[in-house]
Amino acid sequence: MVFTLTITATPDDIDELGHVNNAVWVKWIQDIAVAHWTAVATVAQQAAYIWVVTRHEIDYRGNVGAGETVTGETWVPDAPKGARFDRHVRFTGTDGKVKVEAVSTWALIDRMTGRLLRVRPELAAPFLA
Repeated sequence: MVFTLTITATPDDIDELGHVNNAVWVKWIQDIAVAHWTAVATVAQQAAYIWVVTRHEIDYRGNVGAGETVTGETWVPDAPKGARFDRHVRFTGTDGKVKVEAVSTWALIDRMTGRLLRVRPELAAPFLA
């Protein structure tokens, strides 16, 4: 399942080179992942669990300036491995060109105990094609 989110760069997102700062791209990667979880998880699941990033791998392919819009797409191509799974993210500009691609590894945490949890099939199912 591919989840999409449209984001427009604000002046605060822009660095001294005149385009979206690398740290902002990382924030947008997290924003789309959290939005995806919120869209598919039940209220009880959201109260019981939280996801944390353990790794980002990001390829910057183009620039985006203030006022420009990108469409973010995210998907989970493979079943989780224990407590972790890889999430793919791609941001495409209105020109149709990919601006950023990333793979992030996320781990499931029990909110009450703070411990890693194995991702059960019912939690993974909404993310998988």
